[in-house]
Amino acid sequence: MKIYGMKASGNCYKIQLLSHLLNLPYEWIETDGRKGETKTPAFLEKNPNGKVPIIELKNGEILKESNAILFYLAEGSEYSSKDLWEKAKILEWMFFEQYSHEPYIATNRWIIKYLGKKEEQKQKIAENHPKGVHALQIMESHLKTNDWFVGNRFTIADIALFAYTHKAEEGEYDLKNFPRILEWIQRVSSVKGFVPQES
Repeated sequence: MKIYGMKASGNCYKIQLLSHLLNLPYEWIETDGRKGETKTPAFLEKNPNGKVPIIELKNGEILKESNAILFYLAEGSEYSSKDLWEKAKILEWMFFEQYSHEPYIATNRWIIKYLGKKEEQKQKIAENHPKGVHALQIMESHLKTNDWFVGNRFTIADIALFAYTHKAEEGEYDLKNFPRILEWIQRVSSVKGFVPQES
């Protein structure tokens, strides 16, 4: 399996982390969108949307979108579920991550840390911030009565949410206001087989 990804990206880190947890052999192909590497004709043949991560299987099949990749790779493992309701709850949190969390927390991190455009895009950062805080509040509330997001165990729902939450302070979100999230970050980091994000 080949993983086309960028190590600075939380979406790509999700795939790297799960692959390590599953002991899946893979070839990492660093593909940096900042350098135009996701817009080359060769890459656009693989993903016309021009984004990473994607995985390419030995048979040439290609799968795009980080949470779709998580869902596929985790099938049949302890990080997914055989129970349809639990599987739906996992998807519920994964959709939440992509639509109510990542667009604000990841975007502010990207603008501030990687683009270095805090001043130029201060209005966008200011607009995103309360929406990101709201997502963190929802997570914090859930974690007051649960150690994990689904089924009282570590699943791909946790991986999806961990990727950008544990880097939220790089987008100027103060995690000290979310003690349950900080405890959960420590739990995830202590899972057997865990590997930290390299960037």
